Amino acid sequence: MDKRMSAESFMGVGGGSITAESARNLRIGEDLCRKRKPNEAAPYLLKALEDPNNIDAIIQMAFLMSTINEGLELLEEGVARGRRHLIRQFGPDCFEDDRAGSRVGQFWGLLETRPYMRVLQAIVRLAFEVKDYQKAANTIIEMLRLCPGDNMGQRFWLGSVLLQAGRTADALSFAQVWLNLPRDVDWPPRGGCTFEPPSKTPLSAAASEEHKYSPCSLLYTAALASYKLWGDCDVSRQYLSVAAKANPHILVRILAKVEQPKTLNNLPRAPNGSEEAHDYLWLTQNLWMASDVWEWANNDAGAKSHILKTCSREGCHTREVRAAEFKRCGGCKEVVYCGAACQKEDWQAHKKSCKEHQKQKEFMRAMMAGRSMPRSGSGDGPIVASTDFTPNGIATTFH
Repeated sequence: MDKRMSAESFMGVGGGSITAESARNLRIGEDLCRKRKPNEAAPYLLKALEDPNNIDAIIQMAFLMSTINEGLELLEEGVARGRRHLIRQFGPDCFEDDRAGSRVGQFWGLLETRPYMRVLQAIVRLAFEVKDYQKAANTIIEMLRLCPGDNMGQRFWLGSVLLQAGRTADALSFAQVWLNLPRDVDWPPRGGCTFEPPSKTPLSAAASEEHKYSPCSLLYTAALASYKLWGDCDVSRQYLSVAAKANPHILVRILAKVEQPKTLNNLPRAPNGSEEAHDYLWLTQNLWMASDVWEWANNDAGAKSHILKTCSREGCHTREVRAAEFKRCGGCKEVVYCGAACQKEDWQAHKKSCKEHQKQKEFMRAMMAGRSMPRSGSGDGPIVASTDFTPNGIATTFH
């Protein structure tokens, strides 16, 4: 959660562990970074760094360094500073399991620990960028040890990172633990990182039905990992089918061989929506494009039945025969048409919702970029259909 929208907004960054002046300079520097003015931001961040407890200023500076490795070195310094600060705050055993003074399991719940957790999250991002997947995975595992409830959503990354690191069985074990979590249990031990041997038992009908509401990253991780472990089997096909039902955007882009996203999408998102699909593919799409994996997914009729679309014009029942065959509306990118004639005929019925969707998206982009909301245009002509799958999101920086 953004520290400006949480308890830190009124109790101070890290629970008030940094000075008001340092917090002010950090806030100005972060705002300038959001506006893509790094040269103007740097002096404020350097001023903020005069307070040794301001770990968030280290994080922001790390993303302004000339190389990723320099950024990682700076973040490691942030980890060291953060540990020293928390040990002073809570005692020498605060990072240890099963000690009287342990705070393990309470991280993030304690405001003082949040900057430390954020610096670990930043390490995950940069380590992944330089393809140090083991470091990224082990850092997430440490985050889940400290905060098994996963307030920072790292469980949506770990399966993908473990697969990239070649830890296929661990990836499937992790996904299955979270997918099979009993309803009366908030989170699994150590955040799901005990890594027991994964199960090859096929899913029951009830489990398949329930899983269609599960996070798409966990479902696609389970599908890919089970295929890599055991090939084309009942459980791998089941996971793929449920994953395609939960978030068809991912399988559509894989089977259509759309280019892998080059950046993360920082826009707000609905569960299992296109933004989550974008970020999952940024993490993992190269693994799905391996020839054997792609052929397996493309030949699964059950999974493909969830992604083939029907023309959006009322009365037209034409259905795709291959993924992404129809063109999407170039404005909202939410509806598809079998041809230009149907798109043109449907425009009057679709126009209002299309314009509203575009305004909502533009508002979110403006908000994320720190811009004022642009005035809406007055054109009423139909928007040309497009097969462009590139995101309309703003260029991303990590915050």
